[in-house]
Amino acid sequence: MTQARIRPSSVDELIEIIADAAAGGGKLEIVGGCSKADIGAPREAALLDMSAFAGIVDYDPAELVLTVGAATPLSEIQALVAQSGQMLAFDPFDHGPLFGKPAGAATLGGVIGAGVSGSARLSRGAARDHLLGFQGVSGRGEAFVGGAKVVKNVTGYDLPKIMTGSWGRMVALTEVTVKVLPRGRESLTLVLDGLDPIRAQAAMARAMGSQADVAAAAHLPGPPTLTALRLDGFGPSIAARRAMLDLTLAEAGALRALSGGEADALWNSLRTLDPLADSRPLWRINTAPSQANAVIAALEMLDARWLMDWAGGLIWLTLDGNAAAIRAAAAAAGGHATLVRAPEALRATVPALHPQSPGVMALESRVRRAFDPAGVFETGRFLDAPDAD
Repeated sequence: MTQARIRPSSVDELIEIIADAAAGGGKLEIVGGCSKADIGAPREAALLDMSAFAGIVDYDPAELVLTVGAATPLSEIQALVAQSGQMLAFDPFDHGPLFGKPAGAATLGGVIGAGVSGSARLSRGAARDHLLGFQGVSGRGEAFVGGAKVVKNVTGYDLPKIMTGSWGRMVALTEVTVKVLPRGRESLTLVLDGLDPIRAQAAMARAMGSQADVAAAAHLPGPPTLTALRLDGFGPSIAARRAMLDLTLAEAGALRALSGGEADALWNSLRTLDPLADSRPLWRINTAPSQANAVIAALEMLDARWLMDWAGGLIWLTLDGNAAAIRAAAAAAGGHATLVRAPEALRATVPALHPQSPGVMALESRVRRAFDPAGVFETGRFLDAPDAD
């Protein structure tokens, strides 16, 4: 079924559209580049196309602050800040290639809404740590501002952190302000070859616990099997930190430096997940790094394919069926599992987001209703239980 698409061209039009939906019991799904549209259950809500809210509003490299329309393409923003030797420190990436689509559709608003952070989250923080402020329209049909450029706020809420990872269920973002950071002038990726998951996670933990200031750490079981550590910064500093890692990880083996092209390919494979490009459902598991091996051991017996990022704190894996086993393994490790890519039939019955306890679910529902009392943005995408009274 083709979904209706509504494209407001101004904040006033957006307010009117949302207010009308709230009054008439309508449902709206906020979309930008649609790079993550296949996450979650199939739904029939009208598409609220935010593409008109794009463009650079203000960029002050000296102050490390960037304000853009929420629908501005991520690739455009990354290219802009790179010209000033800067970066989005939380290392966001485009989900399009995970679904066989070309890169380039992801928007910064979508990245913030989904809380997307890449490999460097390990050292530089998550998306929520770098969102300074935003403008948007709530499900009440009210425009408001939160965070660093506050005009009107809601007492008791840390609005930027609440909006990050909210998946467009409370506010249609029109503008976002993020902190940017200087980009390291050089980068060096070092790898250990042939480690099993237990030794790999132990090596990554030692590296992260050292004074080497490791920017990213990941393990790909191969072939070839590689445990990768990335150092960013200035040449002399990188050389000194590399020497430190050589000593710290001597028992794990000899560190080998990758060429620039090899390093780019490795870290890009953690964005596109090419090593897991099979037809099976794709899952994302977040847990404490020390618990990664317990999760892997439980799911390898079911023929899972996997890789580790964030020094083991993030596991990507593919596995046929066994959704309950995946979520049980994640929960036993104190983590949670998100269903990212799957056939429509599976997405229609298995919630994309890890089920919360009744108390947490009720609290989240109350927060969402504070912004969207009529449930305008509740499209059934996440197969939620009915709101608690």
